[in-house]
Amino acid sequence: MDSSTKVAIVTGASRGIGRSVALGLAQDGFAVALVARGREELESLASKLDRRAGVGHSVHPADIGDAAAIETTFKEILNRHGRVDALVNNAGIYLPGSLDLRAAELEGMLRVNLLAPFLFMRAALPVMKAQASGHVFNIASRAGKVGFSGDGGYVASKFGLVGLSESVYRQFAESGISVTAIGPGGTDTDMAQDAGTPLSAEEMIQPADIVETIRWLLRLTPAARVREVILECRRSIA
Repeated sequence: MDSSTKVAIVTGASRGIGRSVALGLAQDGFAVALVARGREELESLASKLDRRAGVGHSVHPADIGDAAAIETTFKEILNRHGRVDALVNNAGIYLPGSLDLRAAELEGMLRVNLLAPFLFMRAALPVMKAQASGHVFNIASRAGKVGFSGDGGYVASKFGLVGLSESVYRQFAESGISVTAIGPGGTDTDMAQDAGTPLSAEEMIQPADIVETIRWLLRLTPAARVREVILECRRSIA
């Protein structure tokens, strides 16, 4: 791979927002490191990614609820690509419930929705700092800003991610690194359908909207920083 090729890590890449982001970044010339549980789904996606100028993408099956797996995966990516220019912390899980959640269910959401982005940032930011450049995109949710009744566990994980993202943004803003929390409302994905959204597909944010948001952020001048972007549906449900 050409040493000038930019590298993006996308977690939860096998479907939904992550899949769209991976496809979009590959179209824009990034070498994309695809992270998700299923090897077969990742390899299928990798075969569809744009490979202009000989860009080499990579597949990294991993359970990011496992801290050791994240450490191993990041080392594999860095050994393969040698740099990290964009980190898209997109992987997430949803379980309904607040105080009725079992402790293990809440812990599982926190591991994937909050601890995993923390660990990926902890690994990637020293690399970006050495490069004096890089972008982190933490795909949170409108649930990181609004406490929805009956979804306290998921909301807690996303509020935590938004707060962590802001703290890291402030720490690294002068180091040539951008950290942005992106909080979409209802998005047309399998997760939204599984959660029982009352919105139709036509009323929902599309994964392509997240791709275009990331592209806009990547086009900003080096002096500009955007801490947080909230995308609202035209029909609000809270």
